[in-house]
Amino acid sequence: MDKKEVLNILSKVENKFADALKKHKGTLPAVSKNGVYDNRADLSINWTIDNGPAWWTNGFWGGIYNQLYALSSKKEYLDEARGSRKLIDTCFLSEYYTGLHHDVGFMWLPTAVADYIMTGDEEAKRRGILAAQLLAGRYNPQGEFIRAWNDIIEGEKSNKGWVIIDSMLNISILYWATKVTNDPRFALIAERHATTVMNAFIREDGSVRHIVEFDADKGGFVCDYGGQGMKHGSSWTRGQSWGIYGFTNSYTHTGRKEFLDTAVKIADHVISVIPASYLIPVDFDQDKNLSFEDSTASAVIACGLIELDRYVPGKGYKETAEKLIEVLTNQRADFSLEHDGIIQRCTGSFNGLNDREVNFVYADYYYLEALMKLAGKDVMFW
Repeated sequence: MDKKEVLNILSKVENKFADALKKHKGTLPAVSKNGVYDNRADLSINWTIDNGPAWWTNGFWGGIYNQLYALSSKKEYLDEARGSRKLIDTCFLSEYYTGLHHDVGFMWLPTAVADYIMTGDEEAKRRGILAAQLLAGRYNPQGEFIRAWNDIIEGEKSNKGWVIIDSMLNISILYWATKVTNDPRFALIAERHATTVMNAFIREDGSVRHIVEFDADKGGFVCDYGGQGMKHGSSWTRGQSWGIYGFTNSYTHTGRKEFLDTAVKIADHVISVIPASYLIPVDFDQDKNLSFEDSTASAVIACGLIELDRYVPGKGYKETAEKLIEVLTNQRADFSLEHDGIIQRCTGSFNGLNDREVNFVYADYYYLEALMKLAGKDVMFW
């Protein structure tokens, strides 16, 4: 894709979200079903403690407008990003605090950290550090891992030893926190967690487990779970995407070649199983006759491959990313102003029924981020 083509697509994305701003300013969209956004900031809804303002994708709406601000310098985009962040900031001092978990990176990296990197805003910096402190507090020194979720449903099996591959993107807020505070503890936790994930999640063929349970009291591997993939032992595509991008980022922040080698191993496996159509299924091991897709995974894989290509050029990573973005643009993007959301056929989990082939705000975010990378205009905060 040449730069002129990428800039043309970016113009369409901006036009779509400029219109969305008129209709959805001051809200927290997460999902668009049948072309209509929901609103996780609507407190008239009886949200669970980890939903509503505390929903894990709530940073991506503000992230979209931060990236658009970087693209255009239009103040209304920065204002929306900051307003969006303030909606999730309320979780720090409300009942939703107990619903926050390892995904605070996804919530405050695209909002607070991106804002601080672009503008130097001190309030944004403080919110980013607060989120990093919360994430660091989830670290289990016995097993050297960051706990994923809280025990919030009475009577369910405790998940105190559970870790998920998604965490590899969240820990970037810890690397950032060390840079801005000069306190090495944040980055040390991130690096040790990444090492644990590297040793426990990556299979021999380069595919990635979604959930691993460790002994929270003694440390050590207990078992793994299929999670949002098709079944135990299968290859959930979005999990593969978090692996590529996350280990590339950890290499960026630490310089440890083992992390780069891990990103390469996952990327090479993913490229070997991408369908000829470049339309990404929910699970790479799902029956070829099934048409379930997760376009989110396609966008995140593209972002990770673009970053990986910076360190390992000549292996076709960027070319694969461009092909993924080209197919998303031509076959899965809705730029019309009648429907909310751009990227279609996104799926939360293989066996889920309520989030199958919809639009997710974070799919649009990573699609935009990939385009910004290809145009050389992205705000890199991961």
